[in-house]
Amino acid sequence: MRTMLKSKLHRATVTGADADYEGSITLDPLLIEAADIIPFQQVHVLDVDNGSRLTTYAIEGDRGSGQVVINGAAARLVREGDTVIVLTYTDLPDVEARSHRPLLVYVDGENRITHAAAASTAARNGRSSHAR
Repeated sequence: MRTMLKSKLHRATVTGADADYEGSITLDPLLIEAADIIPFQQVHVLDVDNGSRLTTYAIEGDRGSGQVVINGAAARLVREGDTVIVLTYTDLPDVEARSHRPLLVYVDGENRITHAAAASTAARNGRSSHAR
């Protein structure tokens, strides 16, 4: 088995940070659906602005809100206005992993989806096919 990138929500803007909430990342259901995330699924959050990386779980916010809210202790690492990447992973048998293409979801500064598609062959070879 190999652990592979399943989906990537690329360069979302954090709309809030609530250290008093019990944990998680709150995401607009439109983002959750586009990235094939289900509520309470483990996600990895990478803060582009400060380099922080953390693991938490996703919960649904308000549909169409563009919400990306960091909750609980993670709010000490990621601040409102930061740019983040949200990743999910899956375990695949070696033969499936070799042809696997993760889902990439790109958003604008207000967390509206601009593009979503399986990674291209160029991306698999280390060259991005999408510029921001």
